[in-house]
Order: sequence, then structure tokens, then C-alpha cells
Amino acid sequence: MTAGTAGARATPARAGRSVAVVLAAARAGVLAAASLAAAAFAQGSGTGAGTGAGTGAGTGAGTGATTAHAARYAELCAACHGPRGTSEMALVPHLGGQPSFYAITQLFLFREGRRNDHPLAAAMATIAKGMSDADLRGFSEFIATLPPPSAAGGGTRDAARFDRGRALAFQHHCTGCHGADLAGGRQVPRVGGQREDYLLIALKGFRSGVRLGYTNAMGEALAGLGEAQIEDLAHFLAHAVAAAAPAAAAAASSSPR
Repeated sequence: MTAGTAGARATPARAGRSVAVVLAAARAGVLAAASLAAAAFAQGSGTGAGTGAGTGAGTGAGTGATTAHAARYAELCAACHGPRGTSEMALVPHLGGQPSFYAITQLFLFREGRRNDHPLAAAMATIAKGMSDADLRGFSEFIATLPPPSAAGGGTRDAARFDRGRALAFQHHCTGCHGADLAGGRQVPRVGGQREDYLLIALKGFRSGVRLGYTNAMGEALAGLGEAQIEDLAHFLAHAVAAAAPAAAAAASSSPR
């Protein structure tokens, strides 16, 4: 075996290691960004990054920043994301009901150019580029005050697809992080009632590794799912807004007191 042949045969292994190194570095960057975003939030709020599931509204910085950024939200964000956080634009996510910690982290990632997984990422990066840390806090706190979507996030519910998607969500433990009502909390987004077209982009991005999370949990959860399964899962999540509340209420009523 010649040295050239040995080098050629070793190339795939080296390439695999290189990809792994790049992904690890990128994920470390996301973690660092999340940490810095959390620090930016904590600097302006006496109690840190928010208060958990549901709206995730922060408790510290007060209503001053929220009120001040409401007008800026109307100017910069409402045309695409909706005045009350419910988007009517294709591929653009609902923001209503998203936890403030999740919102500030995503804004930070857009500002730093670390979100390139969406067709409109460049537009978001342009808007976020000039935001200060105080802006990130103000926008995220205001977003957390917006009501969650009250209707399904896309089209007419298909019973068979909904049931298949619900089974997949159970098998892949979606509620373990996103909550029984799929409302998320802190750094985990609300996915129940989100736009179906946006969910498809997000799920495919996590599955392919184009979109990176704080850990590889999403990639591992979606590994092996085919295109039709991803579509069924997105369909379930988009239409779960109406089904989540009764399920959560039933679970609460059956809990021991």
C-alpha cells in the first residue's frame, strides 16, 4: 500500500471527524450564545431569565422596558409576526406565548449571525443586528406578554395525520421538554398551535443538523424519521392547541392532592 493510497483511504474518516468537530464547535457556539443571552437578560431583571412555562414573562425589568418596546415591536415585527404575535404570513412563526428566555436567546442568535436555518434568517439578522442587550431584554419581555395562538396553526385538521403525529410525539417524548400542554418554558419554545409550515422547517432543520440546539436532543429525537413522519408530527403540533388544554386539565384533575 502506498502512502498516497493510505491517505486516500483515510480521507472519509478524517472527513467524518472534521464534520463532528465543526458540529461540536457550532453547538458550543449556540450554548455560549444562550449563556450570554441569559446573562444579558439577568442584568436587566432582578430575578433572571423568566418564570417558566406558559408566557414565560420575566419578573424583574418591570413594565417600563416592555411598554417602551411595544411601540418598536409594532414598527419592526408586527407586519410579519402579527400585532398580537399571531402570524398570518407563510413560514413566519407565531411569537405569542413564547417564553421570554427562549425569545431572548433566539434574538441573540440572530443578532450574532448564528441562525441560518430559515429562508428569512437574513432578514431577521438584519433587524436584530443593531439591537443592544437592553433591546433584547425589552423585546423578549414584550413578546412574553403576547397571548398564545387560540386557533390551530395551519389548515384543516386531518384526523388520521393528527393521530399518527400524536403517536410520534408520544414515542419521541416531545412532552418531556415541551410540556404536557406543549407550551414550553424558559429556553424551550411553545410548539402547540405553532404554524405548520414553520414547524416543518424547524423539524427538518433539527433532523438534518442545519439548526442546532443547546444539546443534540432534538437531533436525536428526530433521527430516523422519514419525510411523511415529520409532516405528520408537524401537523399534530400545529393542531394540538385545542387538544392540549383538555388533556392538561384531565391530567391535573387526576393528580393526587
